[in-house]
Amino acid sequence: MTALPQPFDDEAFHAAPYAVYAKLREEAPVHRVALPDGTPAWLVTRDEDVRAGLADPRLSVDKAHAKSGYKGFSLPPALDANLLNMDQADHLRLRRLVAQGFTPRRIEALRGDIQAVVDRLADGLAARLEAGQEADFVHDFATPLPLTVICDLFQVPEEERRPFASWVTTMIAMADPRAVAEAITSVHGFLRSLVDRRRKDPRDDLLSALIHARDEGDRLSEDELCSLAFLVLGAGIENVQHTLSAGVLALLGDPDTLGALRAEPALRTAAVEEVLRLAHPNHTALRRFPREDIEYGGVTLPAGDTVLLGLASANRDPARYERPDELDVHRADNAHLSLGQGMHYCLGAPLARMEIGLALETLLGRFPGLRPAVAPERLIWRTSFRSHALARLPLTLS
Repeated sequence: MTALPQPFDDEAFHAAPYAVYAKLREEAPVHRVALPDGTPAWLVTRDEDVRAGLADPRLSVDKAHAKSGYKGFSLPPALDANLLNMDQADHLRLRRLVAQGFTPRRIEALRGDIQAVVDRLADGLAARLEAGQEADFVHDFATPLPLTVICDLFQVPEEERRPFASWVTTMIAMADPRAVAEAITSVHGFLRSLVDRRRKDPRDDLLSALIHARDEGDRLSEDELCSLAFLVLGAGIENVQHTLSAGVLALLGDPDTLGALRAEPALRTAAVEEVLRLAHPNHTALRRFPREDIEYGGVTLPAGDTVLLGLASANRDPARYERPDELDVHRADNAHLSLGQGMHYCLGAPLARMEIGLALETLLGRFPGLRPAVAPERLIWRTSFRSHALARLPLTLS
């Protein structure tokens, strides 16, 4: 039996995954591969097929349809009963409950608070940089921004925020099985405690609203309540912090684009979309399982097999985007797939766009001499097949 290729399992991939995707995309639209733990999967690489797959109801996110040894995180039920594991009716039921906290009106009402967080973090950067010290953008700005914003929505106590973010990072990196198991246990205990405390002391926050829906309306189970809190908190922190870090790195390496953004503020909305297209950390969309044998790119995907829709590959597909590896704020079509599509489109998309947009606008205005403090080849990227994320981004002023 021929061993399956393992494109996600070497240092070259972690350092430069887009070159690997370009090769795979050119070779075939669909590849049979092995994940680092040996699990077989189908990897879909081209924009046309990935876009279609995201909207295909025959591809289920419900693990009950898995038949090919899929393992995943092995989460307890109290963290696993979330939108990422549900199709159709259950998904829509829970999505409607959470969506009340992410309407455009509610997000716009947060603009002033988010700008205040951005300004405070920029002040911290300025203090270090103007004193001639290096600043780590990941630690000093990109992580605390979404951490503060999303934890404010849940009114998480200040002293519990960093530990929670650290546990989620450990889970997603999946570098050490024992550490992952310990992190899952810690997250589970933290959320159970937070729900218990908020049930005794309700507030005007998103978690209290979900608890009310659970206790008064009986519209979700206890496991669903805890799982929703886990999903919103975890996804709301990880994706924004890594998109912002890699996006700032890309912009700092492109003086012409920086000049255009400073000269034409109207281009900054397009810049946010280009940063999301190029710098979003997720390699693939959430795994899916065919409900029946289906065909993509001329390849039959058997029912129950694990299918990975390659977001990072699709977002740089030259068949869809001209000069796909360039950050082009004048691009006419930047309808990327980083935030999903269809039923599983990211609930927090308006919030993520606002955070990234306000951060970029403030950084452009306050730090004209900002630059990386090390050469690109010395940057350290997190070794995870799930996401391409900077571990650190040292910055200085020129």
